[in-house]
Amino acid sequence: MWNGDYLFLLQNLVVKDFKIRYRNMSLGVFWSLLNPLIMMGVMTFVFVKVMPNSNIDNFPLFVMCGLVPFNFFSIAWQNGTISVANNAGLIKRIPVPREIVPIATVLSTCIHLGIQILLLLTMAAVFGPGVNRYWLWLPVVWALDILFVCGLVLATSALDVYLRDMRYIVESACTVLFWLVPIFYTLAIVPAEYVSVYQFNPIAALILALRRILIDAASPDTGLLMKFAFSSTVAFAAGLTIYSKLKSRFFDYL
Repeated sequence: MWNGDYLFLLQNLVVKDFKIRYRNMSLGVFWSLLNPLIMMGVMTFVFVKVMPNSNIDNFPLFVMCGLVPFNFFSIAWQNGTISVANNAGLIKRIPVPREIVPIATVLSTCIHLGIQILLLLTMAAVFGPGVNRYWLWLPVVWALDILFVCGLVLATSALDVYLRDMRYIVESACTVLFWLVPIFYTLAIVPAEYVSVYQFNPIAALILALRRILIDAASPDTGLLMKFAFSSTVAFAAGLTIYSKLKSRFFDYL
């Protein structure tokens, strides 16, 4: 069990990581808003003007429901993967639970995520069906996603200590996953045999749940939520197990 000192350290690591990320940037945290807005504008132009798709209404909000989760996932996963190696001095000098370091990186990215969620909710309130009772599902689906990312980061950050190519593998995987999750297309065009695979993918499941809540003003599908919860829990348990098995020899490789 983590005591108060460990929680204090976790808090400081979160704040430090967030400050470093935007250090020496003239626009600072406004990049959290600009990045998804620019991508949304480009995708809207391409898929509404250049390659029109009449099957998707309110395309800007539709694509933003995909961009915000994917941005969080890719940034947290890539930064979390290198977090242990980048904090070698801390891990060697201070006797704290080593899980703190990668988890702090994910939580720091949650600050960045919170800014983008406010943007997404503002768009849904203004251009979508507005605030409704189904928004109460939002903390649940986001918590499941954060649980999944923490598990993934625990695994890859531990592996990165032994295999420094892991950070490049993760970067390539994020590029591939950009096309394999329904950011700018609907689940309806996915072949039937792959639909369950998409629903067991926590990133895709979150995107589908967000669209159901913010665009359709309805509750997420029960089957989707069960698959989402199962995948996220398994990923976290697996990541924690891998990290626990590998952390004993970190000192020899850092």
